[in-house]
Amino acid sequence: MITSRSNAQVKYVRRLLAERRFRHDEAAFVVEGTRWLRELVAAGVTPRALYATPAWATGAEEQALLAALAMEPMQVEETVMAAMSDTEAAPGVLAVLPLEARPLPAAPTLLVILDAVSNPGNLGTILRTAAAAGADGVLLGPGSVDPYNPKVVRGSMGAVLRLPVWAENWEVIGRLAAGMNVWLAAARDGVTYTSVDWRRPAAVLIGSEAQGAGAQAERLATGRATIPMHAATESLNAAMAAGILLFEAARQRAL
Repeated sequence: MITSRSNAQVKYVRRLLAERRFRHDEAAFVVEGTRWLRELVAAGVTPRALYATPAWATGAEEQALLAALAMEPMQVEETVMAAMSDTEAAPGVLAVLPLEARPLPAAPTLLVILDAVSNPGNLGTILRTAAAAGADGVLLGPGSVDPYNPKVVRGSMGAVLRLPVWAENWEVIGRLAAGMNVWLAAARDGVTYTSVDWRRPAAVLIGSEAQGAGAQAERLATGRATIPMHAATESLNAAMAAGILLFEAARQRAL
């Protein structure tokens, strides 16, 4: 059992949670809580390391999840788990996972492209929404927050495991979106989003929360899609705009 906060494994987990470069150098990231173990079982992902408090490991569901993963966790004291956790109330279990982006389909028909979306909560929600709407993947342009940031991971509600999420430069993003209609979500001067034919191969392009789309994102766009808004509202939250466009695409494709 790990009883000291200065244990090397505790420090390793804390670095993975805190440092983007360290996560990518180690090709590893951290998830916390029982729900994530359900996601791991469903996705067939084997943790590199698993840590749990003795109290957490006594439950019937918890024992079943451990059996499904065929792993015994390293036990840690409650105070140590609190030190390892990135949440205010430590959930009692956390896992170190391999950082391996899922492959994109050879011919995707619905992508999300994000330009410098830097808010972790927004990115987590967009990933969750993209997975729910049936998107084939999410492409992160330069300046976007790390998709394996702990706040993004929590907000994604498992989508980071189920959805291809690639951080790329604009040249690569342009190649991946070649042949698709790339619709930039725009506050004005665009086609009403319900008038777009989302049944054709398309990408939803969302600009920065603070500054909107940059020059490279604008060049990639083949059209602008506008969400009509009441009164003097200037714009929508990036995650909300992405959700509206993605579920309109899902609605049309279901018809």
